Amino acid sequence: MLSIEQLGFTYPDGTRALDRISLHFEEGSSTGIVGANGAGKSTLVNHLNGYYLPVEGKISMGNLDYCKKNLDRIRRDVGLLFQNSDDQLFMARIYDDIAFGPENLGMDKALVGTLVEETLLELNLWHLREKPPSHLSQGQKRFAAFASLLVMDPKVIVMDEPTSDLDPGNRRKLINLVNGLRKTRITVSHDLDFIWDTCERVCIMKEGGISAEGPTKELLSSRELLESNSLELPLRLQGV
Repeated sequence: MLSIEQLGFTYPDGTRALDRISLHFEEGSSTGIVGANGAGKSTLVNHLNGYYLPVEGKISMGNLDYCKKNLDRIRRDVGLLFQNSDDQLFMARIYDDIAFGPENLGMDKALVGTLVEETLLELNLWHLREKPPSHLSQGQKRFAAFASLLVMDPKVIVMDEPTSDLDPGNRRKLINLVNGLRKTRITVSHDLDFIWDTCERVCIMKEGGISAEGPTKELLSSRELLESNSLELPLRLQGV
């Protein structure tokens, strides 16, 4: 469904962030992207939602190539959950944040209202609809940001460090939510236990390239492989 072919990217200062990587994400698959700081994960995320367009190589979704003329379609089909929820919630009320996407697509007002209500009820946020984002807890913000994606019904959801600001209870709620989604999911995270719980496959990045790719539990159980990529075993395998 989503295909990356020989993708390369070099920043203006000469830093080689992506070095001709190729990845393929089947429809309905769940894939984790892990790696040490500076491995190229954030640069890859910025390509997946079209913030950067391919300069070297190619990205496509089905028959749709990532290029300027297709940006609107790409950003509708690929929903990005930001690492910082405050970057995603910017309206005066949570209700307005969730309605923002459908309204900007020109949807009928009544339909927008129905979609927003259904999405907020599904995530148990309806009672917070009149609240400004600044009055929410970190966990509530995370799920409100998620609601702003789900209301758009994207084909692909890309999550950037989704558990970075969650307590254990909200982290478990997020795991249950993510595992219940019937969408293509790509998760970039340092939380290897979250990857273990939510991703069928994992891709390990190192120095802008792909170091290893395969079944999550197989790769994340290999201490030697992880340490060679400046990573540690998931906590569940450390006996912590």
